[in-house]
Amino acid sequence: MTTMSTLLIFAAAIVLMVVAIARWKVHPFLAILGTAILLAALLGIPFTDIPDVIGKGFGGVFSGIALVIIFGTLIGRVLERTGGAVALARAVERVVGKRHPRLAMMLIGWIVSIPVFCDSGFVLVSPIGKSLAKRSGTSPIPLMLALAAGLFASHVFIPPTPGPVAAAGMVGLENNLLLVIGLGAIISLLSLVPAYFFAGRFGKLDTEFSEASEDSESQQMSCSAALAFLPIVLPIVLMALGSVASLVTMPENVAAVFTFLGKPVIALMLALLSCLPLLMRQKKLGEFHDITSNALKTAGPIIFITAAGGVLGAVVTASGFVDVIKESGDSLKMLGVVFPFLIAAILKSAQGSSTVAITTTASMMGMFSDSGSMMNALGFTSPLAAALVVMAIGAGAMTVSHANDSYFWVVTGFGGIKPRDGYRTMTLMTLIMGITAIALIALAAAILPI
Repeated sequence: MTTMSTLLIFAAAIVLMVVAIARWKVHPFLAILGTAILLAALLGIPFTDIPDVIGKGFGGVFSGIALVIIFGTLIGRVLERTGGAVALARAVERVVGKRHPRLAMMLIGWIVSIPVFCDSGFVLVSPIGKSLAKRSGTSPIPLMLALAAGLFASHVFIPPTPGPVAAAGMVGLENNLLLVIGLGAIISLLSLVPAYFFAGRFGKLDTEFSEASEDSESQQMSCSAALAFLPIVLPIVLMALGSVASLVTMPENVAAVFTFLGKPVIALMLALLSCLPLLMRQKKLGEFHDITSNALKTAGPIIFITAAGGVLGAVVTASGFVDVIKESGDSLKMLGVVFPFLIAAILKSAQGSSTVAITTTASMMGMFSDSGSMMNALGFTSPLAAALVVMAIGAGAMTVSHANDSYFWVVTGFGGIKPRDGYRTMTLMTLIMGITAIALIALAAAILPI
C-alpha cells in the first residue's frame, strides 16, 4: 500500500467518523469504535489479530485513567449537590467582585470548572453574575461572557476535568498529572486575557434572562468555602509531594509514602474522602449513594468513549500507519503542536463535544514513550512535549463553540444572550481563546527543551 493511499484511507475514516457523529447522530462510542475496526481492516491488520488489538486498546483505559475520571466526576457532583461550587464562587466574589465584577466572574468560572463540568457550573453560578451586575450597576452580558470563558478554559485544560485527564492518560502522563495541571493553569489563564477584554465590548447588548436563571438563584445553598476548596487543593498538594519525593533526597520510607500519596488515583481518592465533612455539614451524607450513581452515569460514557479512542490509537499503532507518517513526516513535523490542535478543532467544530474532540485526538496521538505511536513519529518523545500536546488538543477542543455544542445553548439561555447574538459573542470569543492558546503553546514548544 502506497503512502498516499494510506493517508487517504485514514483521512476518509476520520471524515466518516465525524459524519457519523455529527450528521447521523451515532453515539461517539460506536462511531469511534466502528471507525477503528474499519480502519484496522482497510490498513491490512490480519483479521485474526484485530480482536487482540481491540482488547489491548480498550482495556488499557480501564487499567490506567478510568478511576481518575470517576473520582474527579464524583468530586464535582458533591460540590454541585452541597452548594460547594456556589461557596467557591461567593468566596472569589467577596475578594474582587465589587471593584472588578467581570474579573470576578472570570476567576469564579475558572476555579469552579476545575472539578465541575462547565455546563453545570454555568447554571449554578450565572445567578451570582446577575446579582453582581445589579449591585455594581453594570450590564450582565459582559459578566456572563467572562464566566463562560473562565469555565470553558479550565474545562479543556486542567485535570481532574475528564477530558484533559483522559488525554493525559492516553499520551502516557497518567502518573504525571501535576505537570499537566501546571501547564493547564498557565495556558488557560493566559488564554483568558483577550477574552476578558472581548467580553467588555458587549456592555450595551440587549439581554433576556430566562426563568430558569431566576429559579436557580433561589435553589443555591451556602457552605464553608474552606471545605469546598479542600477537594481541589488537596490532590494538587499530594501530587506535588509525589514529585518532591522523586527530586529531593529523603529517607526511603518517607519517599515511599509521598510517592504513594502522589499517585493521581490515590490523591483523588483522598480528595473524595475530604468531601465527607462537606456532606455531613450540609446533612447530605445520606444522599451520597444517589450522588455516586449520578456521577457514574456521567463518567461512564466518558470512560467508554475514551476506551473506544484507545482502540483507535491501538489500530493506528498496529497498522504501521506511524511508519507512513515517519516516511513523509517532515511536513507534519513542521506543524508541530499545531497538528493535534487542527485535528481537535475539526472534531470540535464538526460534532460539538469538547470531551469527544479531546479523547479522540489524544487516542490518535498515542503514548509519547511508544516508538510506534504518532507522538513518536512527530518527535514528541518527552513528558514535557506530551504535556504540550495535551494543551494543544485542549486548545483545539475549544475552537469553536457554536450551535451544535450544548454549552453554547447553556450560555446563551442562562446567560440572557439572545440566540442571534450567540455567534458574535460566544463563538467568536472561543475562537479568540483557542487561537491565543495554540499561539502560546507553539511558542512554548519552540522555546522549551522538548
